[in-house]
Amino acid sequence: MGLSPYAEMTRLGEGYQAMTTSAVAALIARPSVTALFTLWNGETGGGKSYVIDRIFAQQLVSAAAASRWGIWACVHPVGMAAVDADITVIKNTRGKASYGGNARLDIGATVVNNGWFPYGNQHDVETTGVLGGGQVSVPIEGRIIIPPTAGLSLHVVASSVNEDFNVGFAWNEVQLDLP
Repeated sequence: MGLSPYAEMTRLGEGYQAMTTSAVAALIARPSVTALFTLWNGETGGGKSYVIDRIFAQQLVSAAAASRWGIWACVHPVGMAAVDADITVIKNTRGKASYGGNARLDIGATVVNNGWFPYGNQHDVETTGVLGGGQVSVPIEGRIIIPPTAGLSLHVVASSVNEDFNVGFAWNEVQLDLP
């Protein structure tokens, strides 16, 4: 009863996180059919849903000028085509040694444009550029749920294509009765 809000989900050991392993250039326009990073729920019908805890980005490369950037996300409905498993390193938030679930994570997937929306606030890049290192974590806290065969894609939109980012997801795999 006196535990932190997420302690029970972490105690159950079904919390996971993953991120891209190399920097990808930001877009300078709203994303359409190419995602920087996609999380696909490979559970069969009636299986676990992925309750999104947070999405995040880290800026690795910065242009030599002032710039702004923000995270955009697209929720894909049930029946989304499976994506490649480009990223297989999925870390447990409780320290379990290996991942045994059905999530697939793809860098650069071609996806259906089911509607991209900004998440979180815009972020400024230092005016002298060159230095990366800016990062942001946007709390989703269950506002996005990915049922079996659905997905979630991320991209970064910036005022310059000279901004490169790693992005990622944190989620809990939970058996839910969805209407």
